[in-house]
Amino acid sequence: MSPPHLSDPVPHPSPSTDLFDQHREDWRRDPQVAFDAWLAKQHFRRSSALVYQAQWGQFLDWLGARQKSLVTIDTHTIAEFAAGLEIRKTQRSRYLRLIERVLDHVREIESASTNPARFIAQDGEAAWRNARDNDPTGFLSHAERTALIARLFAPLTDLSTAQRWRERRDRALIAVFLGGGLKTGEAAALTVSCVNAGSPWVTIESANPMLTRRTRLAPFATAILDAWLAERRLTELAGHLVFPASPSGRPMHKATMLRAVDALVDAAGIAASRTSRASPQTLRNTFAADLFESGVEAEQVGQWLGFVQAVSANRLYRAWQTWMDRQDSPVTNVPDPAVPPLAAPRRDGRVTRKTGANEP
Repeated sequence: MSPPHLSDPVPHPSPSTDLFDQHREDWRRDPQVAFDAWLAKQHFRRSSALVYQAQWGQFLDWLGARQKSLVTIDTHTIAEFAAGLEIRKTQRSRYLRLIERVLDHVREIESASTNPARFIAQDGEAAWRNARDNDPTGFLSHAERTALIARLFAPLTDLSTAQRWRERRDRALIAVFLGGGLKTGEAAALTVSCVNAGSPWVTIESANPMLTRRTRLAPFATAILDAWLAERRLTELAGHLVFPASPSGRPMHKATMLRAVDALVDAAGIAASRTSRASPQTLRNTFAADLFESGVEAEQVGQWLGFVQAVSANRLYRAWQTWMDRQDSPVTNVPDPAVPPLAAPRRDGRVTRKTGANEP
């Protein structure tokens, strides 16, 4: 069984179903049993249901220790609970959303007009917001990046046909994270029509045509992706996805992608030396860092990453500079093992290979 996902949103009730359809006395007498009875009727994944159950149970335990109930709690009590949670701000918000919806039902039964939880959730200066949003932006060091790229080019030996194509797929997946800056969702939806063998350019399609973009793969990523596309054709996998989860062509799940990254990072020998997990986002950040070091302007990097606002690219650039300042060793340019790296940018912000090939 997979672990609970705190990032799962609390779904909104449909107009035809009252979210909290238990009787008033059920919620007064035993709010945990009433909540469990409602939860059993919902079509949640087991992992999500476990999260909601744990959140609600923790809140009720906290209330019980203070001799409070769903009927007697007030805004100050809820604010105190949320502020005391040792979790990130976004997770605190999800606790409040769940509590708010329970109290909406309770207050509706009691014909009351206010919900103390709603004011807490909407208060921009509330104490519960004093929590970090995310961990500090992370990157791979030069040595880690080099070791991971070397692993991507390691020979494939003693593998069955099924193991071989999955290994090729996972290596290409890591390559487009590290050498193209793709997100997990973008990689999962990427189709073979968006890439061309031998070309560094990849089209990232969006439901909004205005947000469709292209990114330029690093040389090593182009080589790894080409090898995978050749393997994909040879294996005759179904569908049009670049990274299918199975021979039938169904899309990869994000959890599968995370495991693939973990496996290759571990195989590259860099997992043990890191204090934080090397996630797909870490690889995406490292793609941007490599471009920054090559002299590509932040605006261009932001376009390849798909940032809508230039401030996002500038923020990432500052995070990279801060991260660089914390490193013990001086910065040196480490070339990719496949082809020469990008040269300095032209005045128009575009970049050229050392061979002189212009952007198409």
